[in-house]
Amino acid sequence: MTKNITWHDGKVSYDQRCDNLGQEGMVIWFTGLSGSGKSTIAVEVEKELVLRGQAVYRLDGDNVRHGLNSDLGFTAEDRNENIRRIAEVAALFKDSGMITLASFISPYQETRDFARERAGADNFIEVYVKADVETCAKRDPKGLYEMAKKGEIKNFTGISAPYEVPENADLVVDTKELSVEAAVAKVLEAIDKRQAWIKENLEATG
Repeated sequence: MTKNITWHDGKVSYDQRCDNLGQEGMVIWFTGLSGSGKSTIAVEVEKELVLRGQAVYRLDGDNVRHGLNSDLGFTAEDRNENIRRIAEVAALFKDSGMITLASFISPYQETRDFARERAGADNFIEVYVKADVETCAKRDPKGLYEMAKKGEIKNFTGISAPYEVPENADLVVDTKELSVEAAVAKVLEAIDKRQAWIKENLEATG
């Protein structure tokens, strides 16, 4: 980092932004194989939170690669950079007081831990959207798994690139067993509990 860069503080605090929105800033990080249901669940959670009148924004892996990360490929190095950038963006959204839903394969534990660190552990919920390769391949409308098995797609997570199962996910949602509605309900419950926990701790210390 250049020595000529200095952090510029504003006149509005994080607490003031949260008070203005009537909620605590949070990052809900959905991780899992392609086809596990991350984006489907995140879309429904976003809809339900908006219906509640809460301020929420969804960051999706494919969508981000259309713009911010359009210069990145799928090597291990590029995957790490992809998550590093989005972790920083999610942390900024959290600092604004928003509830941020980030759905990314994010195959490596180290980069998921980085995302948690940037957002702050208390304001971060890691959701492991669990589904095995066989289940995900059956759901795959684009045929990506088949192409990956034929070698037509390189560095495809679960086939030719690794996925590190979360060591200590805050919530595990098994989409082989649960419906979308049930999975969404579990995520909303986790958000509500964390919001209440944060508020209780702020009142106790403030």
